[in-house]
Amino acid sequence: MSVHGATKVWCLATISLILLPAVAGAILGVHLRQIQTNGGKGISKFSSYEELKAFLKKSQGSGVAYWRWPTAAGFLGLPSVKSAITFRAEVGETDSSLNVGQIEYSATNVQVEGIDEADIIKTDGEYIYLVSDQRLLLIRAYPPERMELISEVRLEGNPVGLYISGDRLVTIEQMYRDAIFTGEDGNMILPQANVSFRVYDTSNKSKPVLRREYAISGFYSASRMLEPYVYSVVVEPAVMCKDEVFLPELCGQGWIKKATATEIYYYNESSEGAHSFVTILAINVQDESVEPTCKTFLAGASDVIYMSYDNMYISQSIWRTALSTGQIGGSIGASINANQGYEVTVIHKLHVDGLSIEYVARGEARGFPLNQFSMDEHEGFFRIATTSHADYELNSILKEVNNIYVFDSDMNLVGSLEDIAPGERIHSARFVGDLCYLVTFKKVDPLFVIDLASPERPKVLGKLKIPGYSDYLHPFGEGFLIGVGKETVEAEEGDFAWYQGLKISLFDVRQLDDPREISKLVIGDRGTDSPVLYDHKAFLLDIKRGLLVLPVLVAEIDPSDYPDGVPRNAYGEFTWQGVYVLNVSEKGGIEVRGRITHMDGNDDLLKSGIYFYSERSVKRALYIGGVLYTISEDRIKANDLSTLEELNVLSLKR
Repeated sequence: MSVHGATKVWCLATISLILLPAVAGAILGVHLRQIQTNGGKGISKFSSYEELKAFLKKSQGSGVAYWRWPTAAGFLGLPSVKSAITFRAEVGETDSSLNVGQIEYSATNVQVEGIDEADIIKTDGEYIYLVSDQRLLLIRAYPPERMELISEVRLEGNPVGLYISGDRLVTIEQMYRDAIFTGEDGNMILPQANVSFRVYDTSNKSKPVLRREYAISGFYSASRMLEPYVYSVVVEPAVMCKDEVFLPELCGQGWIKKATATEIYYYNESSEGAHSFVTILAINVQDESVEPTCKTFLAGASDVIYMSYDNMYISQSIWRTALSTGQIGGSIGASINANQGYEVTVIHKLHVDGLSIEYVARGEARGFPLNQFSMDEHEGFFRIATTSHADYELNSILKEVNNIYVFDSDMNLVGSLEDIAPGERIHSARFVGDLCYLVTFKKVDPLFVIDLASPERPKVLGKLKIPGYSDYLHPFGEGFLIGVGKETVEAEEGDFAWYQGLKISLFDVRQLDDPREISKLVIGDRGTDSPVLYDHKAFLLDIKRGLLVLPVLVAEIDPSDYPDGVPRNAYGEFTWQGVYVLNVSEKGGIEVRGRITHMDGNDDLLKSGIYFYSERSVKRALYIGGVLYTISEDRIKANDLSTLEELNVLSLKR
């Protein structure tokens, strides 16, 4: 298969929709039920470029400095593919003695089964694909005694993640370059951002071939893959410079496609704050004869996305004050204090079907979602968990509350449960079918079990209050949850608690009105950390094996340093980094099977100070068959999954 030439032009169905937040909401005693959703109604189209400029001037003002590389194509120097690839070994067809179809191997930990998420590492059961330090590495991993680096591709940008689909591999890179901006006060050198997408043919692992390459102006937000389609969200500020609006660009080898003003749709309402162009790009990574499509709409910055098999939801969190809105479900006039404000999340729903992307509707929820696990779609209903501040006024004390909102397929609000756990905020959420598990925290960890079987009437079924909190929740079989977070001790003074070591909990939630913590493991002291707390892709679980693997940075306190007793807020010193391999079961609880580290000594730990960094820090783990692989920037280790005996080590040093 030959590489498409530079003369090929892609006909992109690029339509821009400016979707401004609805001017409706809740202030103080006004509940969110008064917010009016209008779906796709009320959308207008700009008749000209001048009208677009006038709209942005009115909503944002002029004179805002903006930077832009002359074209996104400035990022596509497109050197010879051969010059960017290092051949490490020659391999032919896949070894016929390896029946990968019968070998179980782990996949990226994702929110929705069957919808992949970009990560720094993937495996197909025989090879490991890794992006690290501006390199794409293809590694034969199985069997472990034959583990070797097969080929290496140098990347120009900062790798965000990758996908694999059969013999196709997609890399996503965030690229920055300095651009000279000429203003009234002279020249300024400012960064300009593009997102680069590259599709490789990896049928010959020793010689991956670049098939397609393109770039979009803006900043990477998120992506998903529903094979064979990759959907990516890119955000770019929409402001003006010298009376000019720079519209989003998509470019490839020898072509540029720019959105035009007359393609742009918008809600003809006033806005609160800056706008951003949000571009959604859909690519068929398998079929090169099918052209990609993209659509761009203007809203606030994209915060969190959720994707089901049919729809993508993009959230935009904003802060509103009485000065920025003239309508709150009707005229409020001078009766509202101009200092009063509130948080709102606008949710845009888009239907995705292959390369088709169609805007459906929008809704609004009081407060902010924590992350993607705060959103979910189930049986046509969209659910979102948020934390908000009640009765907020400038110079007043913030009071946090938590909420659950349920929307129908047209994004009309049909049910809500508000003011959960006043004074606390959400640390983790997980929707499972008709249930939502919610962890809030201030002094103790309430785990709430919320019934959503009746979308119009969400209700709390049960709750559990224990020390500590979970930053990540994961279903474990039927009726159990694993929580990963921090242990805590209450402060001697004040209404709060000090977090301590890393805590792994096993919850029994079979009795919905009486959830229980049936086992827990605390690792290290205050300062112990794990990437799982903020990145679920670092979490490796095999329920059938009862296997849980977590990267952990351990901090420990030497009691001899505190002859008068260890203060509750004392931090430990970093003493170890690697993965904990745990056994998890309903009857046996959580037990340590063993630990694996890539550290040859403790030099990196001793010189770390407050912040720890080491190229030997283990970031991910995966398994193929009965072998556990741990990955750092420095090396890959293969260990027997049962005994944890070391089988092989592959250096990844340049």
